[in-house]
Amino acid sequence: MSLLTTLNLTCPIVQAPMAGGATTPELIAAVSNFGGLGSLGAGTTAPEKINEQINQIKALTNKPFAVNLMVLSEAQSTTFDTPMPQWLQAHYDKLNMEVNLPTHPAQSFEKQFAVLLDNPVPVASFTFGIISAEQVAALHKVGSKVVGTANHPEEAKAWADIGADAVCVQGVEAGGHRGGWLPQSEQDPLGLLTLISQTKAITDVPLIAAGGIMTGQAIKAAQTAGAELAQLGTAFLATFESGLSDLYKAQLLQAARGDRKAQTRLTRLFSGKQARGLVNQYLEDFAEYDNVQLPAYPQMNAMTQPMRGAAAKSQNPEYLSLWAGQGVSQIKALSVDELMTQLMASLRA
Repeated sequence: MSLLTTLNLTCPIVQAPMAGGATTPELIAAVSNFGGLGSLGAGTTAPEKINEQINQIKALTNKPFAVNLMVLSEAQSTTFDTPMPQWLQAHYDKLNMEVNLPTHPAQSFEKQFAVLLDNPVPVASFTFGIISAEQVAALHKVGSKVVGTANHPEEAKAWADIGADAVCVQGVEAGGHRGGWLPQSEQDPLGLLTLISQTKAITDVPLIAAGGIMTGQAIKAAQTAGAELAQLGTAFLATFESGLSDLYKAQLLQAARGDRKAQTRLTRLFSGKQARGLVNQYLEDFAEYDNVQLPAYPQMNAMTQPMRGAAAKSQNPEYLSLWAGQGVSQIKALSVDELMTQLMASLRA
């Protein structure tokens, strides 16, 4: 059975589940109503808010959609056991900013997961780690399909072994956080086509390709390599339905027009976990610290949040995390319907 049939889709496009506000219910529903799979990036969202957003999406579409969570242990979600880096504290001191860290660096994954059992969704997807076979079975019992995320073939195989219905293989070209968890996924990042071929060599789990895909031709290339569906994130960031701020969208569109560099970089400086975004002043100023020991995610993410919040308030994009993939130079300001129509037309050409 094809993944299109398994997930009840009519076009092979998955909208990436980007946490942080980009994936509004309106964006998700528009993708799903077109025939693709809209996805809610809920990893940083409080459980009660996730439940509310699920209900909002269900009110806007009767088509399949996904909810994505970040797999974190309770210790990871509740513990600050690493001091703030001296260079970051010095930066706050220079700005005369007093930083009060939250009690917990992240939401409770256990409580977020419980929402998916109490208010089931068509597809539950996961990143940053792997759940148990028992949790996969529990999701299947309430009628949800399960999709894992992998940056390395061994991660994809691990998801297949516990009964996942599909795996999103995320190449190094992708924007935002890398979803893998094994050391080798960070030590030797693989490009998308290489990742697909190496994964197909060790497992027959259906694959969703992610990383730098901005056109129908790129979707076709991923399918030719062995993926069934394509997941696009950056392409949706500047859509009218996206929840990104006008400031963030402006930086993406400036990169596409050549008004600012479209260079992206993998960095751990914002969150402690590798993520790809537009190079800005923060990444340039503190580049020397990117390869030293940093607090792990989510601790580093919580430590830089006051800086990012202040930058957003002062309309200063140079200290925001401007997550974007290597295809950012092709981004356009369109409605979801216009974007999906263009993608399908070029895919069929």
